[in-house]
Amino acid sequence: MKHRRFQDLILLEDENLIAINKPSAIASLHDRFGTEPSIQSMAQDYFEDAQLCHRLDKETSGVLLIAKNPDTYRSMSISFEKREVDKTYWAITDGRHYFKQLTVDIPLAVSSKGRAKVDKQGGKIAETVFTVMETFRHFSLVECKPITGRLHQIRIHLATQNAPISGDTTYGGELPYLKSIKKNYQLSRDGEIRPMIQRAALHAKSIQFSLHDKDYFIDADLPKDMAVFLKLLRKYDCE
Repeated sequence: MKHRRFQDLILLEDENLIAINKPSAIASLHDRFGTEPSIQSMAQDYFEDAQLCHRLDKETSGVLLIAKNPDTYRSMSISFEKREVDKTYWAITDGRHYFKQLTVDIPLAVSSKGRAKVDKQGGKIAETVFTVMETFRHFSLVECKPITGRLHQIRIHLATQNAPISGDTTYGGELPYLKSIKKNYQLSRDGEIRPMIQRAALHAKSIQFSLHDKDYFIDADLPKDMAVFLKLLRKYDCE
């Protein structure tokens, strides 16, 4: 896959911080072998002292913050630790749901295979608030506000509510096909049936925080794959 230039991802840059709209299918950090490109390596090629303030799953798109100096990195680390950073994600989930400020506070742990799992006895506190923004016949668009920042927290918390993220086959989501919602569906010329989205439909939509006496609100447009998925649902999966 050809990745976009780092400069093309930048939403905001000042003397302390770079905010980007991370594409899906690229890891935040280096892999163990260092063979695949990462946001970290791209950022350091662009600005030598760049350090990621947090991370997003490889499949997840959206707002990602990068510090340009150690003082900013320390300040942001403290803000994340104190839960002073307001993060909002959008997810498209399987099924029709009606969550309104639903708080899910199920403890999570990490398995030996690097997956999150519910662990009510030994897990770490994890809390997410969910509100459905738009419903379709077979799917829902959900606003997700993570209070804590555990591995795969939004994904598994939604799965516990019988609302797995569309395309998130790791946690019970299904690949969504147009043929299941469009009447008189016809195959493409090559005869191949492709899902409407080929990854977990999760996007870090916005982030709000204060840094060095300056207030920030950064919003990231939906990437093409998720925007097209929503467009198809609004056309073919409404009442």
